[in-house]
Amino acid sequence: MNQTAQKTESAPLVDETYYAAVTEAIRAEAARLLKEGAVAAVIGYVPGRRPGTALPAVVTTPERAAELIFSPACRNNLSLYLTKAKQDAVPKGKLAIVVKGCDLRALAGLLGESQIKRENLHIIGIACAGVFAANADQGLPLNETTIAKKCRECTVRLPAEVDFTAGALPKLPRLTPVEAEELARLEALTPAERWAFWKEQFSRCIRCLACRQVCPFCFCAQCLCDRNRPQAVENSVRPAGNLSWHIVRAMHLAGRCAGCAECERVCPMDIPLNLLNRKMAEELKERFDYEASLSPREKGPLTSYQEDDDESFIK
Repeated sequence: MNQTAQKTESAPLVDETYYAAVTEAIRAEAARLLKEGAVAAVIGYVPGRRPGTALPAVVTTPERAAELIFSPACRNNLSLYLTKAKQDAVPKGKLAIVVKGCDLRALAGLLGESQIKRENLHIIGIACAGVFAANADQGLPLNETTIAKKCRECTVRLPAEVDFTAGALPKLPRLTPVEAEELARLEALTPAERWAFWKEQFSRCIRCLACRQVCPFCFCAQCLCDRNRPQAVENSVRPAGNLSWHIVRAMHLAGRCAGCAECERVCPMDIPLNLLNRKMAEELKERFDYEASLSPREKGPLTSYQEDDDESFIK
């Protein structure tokens, strides 16, 4: 690689004034809401223990609102904390939540699935330039090398239908859509080759269930895959059980997945789970003209039935 290319890849995509402005806007709005008693808590991000990192936080006082931040390290999808399964993690009452564009799609899905009511939310949307990739060096700035794959082709950098927008979206360069290219490469393979690819990926799974725990749509009080009477999915770390787990989960998320890629980010075995979720999303778009929306929708094509549904896949 020549020096010009290296310099381009390492150049920051945005300057620090952008993050300072977004952070200040979040703090001011959070402090106002808490001081006025408009919300019981604000779900946002605070600095992590190591420099350059960030953690989810539930802030309940105007004083603590001064701790809130936004940086490329703010990767968590905070809508996870609004599900009924996590209801003990936040105070009762109206809540404010900080969301990126991809988080907003998850939030819309949870509203459509009656996990929470819109009138109980104050949504603080972020004009988001992107976040760090899972294995990025967080001591570096956000650049073409450190940015997450999902952010390279994001179409929802400026959340709509929110109660407050923090920051202004800077002009960003067009980045190579790495994930789309990888999906196209897989599509060019034969069915047998694709099957071999996914078998190899899933063979590395250690069934830690981190993907499930971080997903906003895995909110069941008891997962079907944990039941053993009857046992729907083998829960041992074996090829057959791993395949069943990931295929069942992909189908469970079809038409619901927000594309936040949190499952892939937290996977300790680096399994490209978002590729599978994206493929399922493409299938639903092609067959049913349906995709996860930024607005709440009650039922998707796999949770409803119509007489004119396409049944050509039944052999």
